[in-house]
Amino acid sequence: MATTSTKSVLNDSKQVERAVALIQLGARLQVLESETNLSYERLLRLYKEVAGKSPSKGQLPFSTDWFLTWQPNIHASLFLNTYEYLNKVSALEDIEAIMKAYRLYSEQIATCGVEPLLSITRAWRLVKFVDNHMLAMTKCSKCGGHFVSEPYENSRHFECGLCTPPARAGKGSAGGGILLH
Repeated sequence: MATTSTKSVLNDSKQVERAVALIQLGARLQVLESETNLSYERLLRLYKEVAGKSPSKGQLPFSTDWFLTWQPNIHASLFLNTYEYLNKVSALEDIEAIMKAYRLYSEQIATCGVEPLLSITRAWRLVKFVDNHMLAMTKCSKCGGHFVSEPYENSRHFECGLCTPPARAGKGSAGGGILLH
């Protein structure tokens, strides 16, 4: 009987640890509810304690469109390539792979001197969209990189936003720090 209570205490500890890590990465409460088995009330208290504020209200992003626009697509593709690589070479649980890939994405973006466009919540949502075949990865016919795309995209004619940026890409103050020369 002592083993059962030990296992549940250990499991509870792991769930709290996972929730804390997600909160520190900026995850929304809905992500915590989905990825842990802790009660809503407990997650709310934990969120306030860790973040020092109440969680954001409102719905999670639910459209695939954001991931297909020029700069968000580049960021989403960097994250998703990292996530898929981690899934292939490690035995991490899905949420652990998402967190690790997100940390690697954030570090890589920081070395470029650019703010991350992708939040942990959007990264989590992206993985859900791919898992549900609402988005896919398509190989660019020019550079050979793999980019987030519509699931039915024809790779023979697909060109990524790096090889064929939109006409106004990088113009103006909202250029996002990616310089195209």
